[in-house]
Amino acid sequence: MAKHFVLVAGNIGTGKTSLAAKLGERLGWETAFESVEDNPYLADFYGDMPSWAFHLQVFFLGHRARQHLQLAQAESSAIIDRSIYEDAEIFARAALELGSVTERDYQTYRQVFDLVVGTLPKPDLLIFLKAELPVLVERIGARGRDMERGMSAEYLGLLERLYSEWMANFDLCPTLTIRTDDLDFVHEPRHLALVVSRIRDKLAGKEEIAFPIE
Repeated sequence: MAKHFVLVAGNIGTGKTSLAAKLGERLGWETAFESVEDNPYLADFYGDMPSWAFHLQVFFLGHRARQHLQLAQAESSAIIDRSIYEDAEIFARAALELGSVTERDYQTYRQVFDLVVGTLPKPDLLIFLKAELPVLVERIGARGRDMERGMSAEYLGLLERLYSEWMANFDLCPTLTIRTDDLDFVHEPRHLALVVSRIRDKLAGKEEIAFPIE
């Protein structure tokens, strides 16, 4: 069986962690997740973005580069919850637009990011999850993470715009876009089965087909 290295990307609340976990369980793939609970900067960042944005980006760069390299080199197929590419293309750019990092700090970060990413193996597939903003706001509120309580719809909207711009030009590997507004990977086995089928087809080089959810 061929080995595959897959990344899951998408805005906060689109279902990346749930999908990565279910795919790892269903397909027997090694799975890695975004550092949230043990992240030493995330809570401070949400409380005071200008003071902690640069620190957070540097932490994530090292964390995700290590994850990416380890799983790309693993013997078995692997999937990662959030890609390293989003750090620069989405969150660092958002920090720059919001004034949370200066142009000088952003350019310094980008130089290091480009150097690190240039040494990493390319993924076989990037799965991009999308959902409408009201759905994201509802999901984020429902999971009740203290550090996310102050996250605004405006911030999520900024991220959504940056995701659209990034994906419009992303050509590092094949991509598969899945809308998750009406999908429940965790409680609906048929939803997960449909996603698995599309992923297998994409990895096999087959043309995309309609993805109905009744």
